[in-house]
Amino acid sequence: MIDSHAHLEMDEFNDDRDEVIERAGAAGLVAVIVVGTSVSDSAKAVEMAGIYDLVYASVGVHPHEVKDIDATTYDSLRVLARRDKVVAIGEIGLDFYYNHSPQDLQFQHFDEQLDLAIDLDLPVIIHDREAHAETLEFLRHRKGRLRGVLHCFSGDREMAKKCIDLGFYLSIAGPVTYKKSEELREVARYMPVDALLVETDSPYLAPEPFRGKRNEPAWAVETARRVAEIRGVTIEEVETATELNARRLFGFQEKK
Repeated sequence: MIDSHAHLEMDEFNDDRDEVIERAGAAGLVAVIVVGTSVSDSAKAVEMAGIYDLVYASVGVHPHEVKDIDATTYDSLRVLARRDKVVAIGEIGLDFYYNHSPQDLQFQHFDEQLDLAIDLDLPVIIHDREAHAETLEFLRHRKGRLRGVLHCFSGDREMAKKCIDLGFYLSIAGPVTYKKSEELREVARYMPVDALLVETDSPYLAPEPFRGKRNEPAWAVETARRVAEIRGVTIEEVETATELNARRLFGFQEKK
């Protein structure tokens, strides 16, 4: 299977990054997408993709960080996006829960980064927290011109249907295993399997039985297992479907 969203470039993995990636491979993962949140972290993700066979990269500026975008940012992203094994623009989007960047700047730079993805013909990895309606509006304006995934999906079934109707994938993360996440389990139960991805969002949101610990890609298996239980299928079916979906979206092929 594929972990469609991890932040292995972060300092939390500085002491044992090699071992974390080895454990991912031992757990059966065939790829991990390391997702940038700033120009500097995107550069680290790209560097990792060049070092580890298992790793692919995404480059972009997270809504928390868009307040720091300057005149050089987009040129830097374009350069990084052309590097080998870069498969998406992201993590980009809107976050009205923390509002670490002013909302007007979030709107501006979400808009610009979506257009950058269209220009580069890359899918997007979208962060949406407490901004469902606004996120959908940005995507509707680009229907048919943009593809991507809403990572760590947190909406309800109605929101899920709207996103899928726009051609987007939904990625399910560790919270689907949490006791109080019934709304997310309902999404995981009823959404079309051909729109489903699985992720860890490492180092965040570790699934049960590891909740509260630093998350890592190997534990994507626990999320896949819970999704399989919810859907009444085998874990192998979920692993196979989500791997194929990730390959389809991000455009990389199985190694020979």
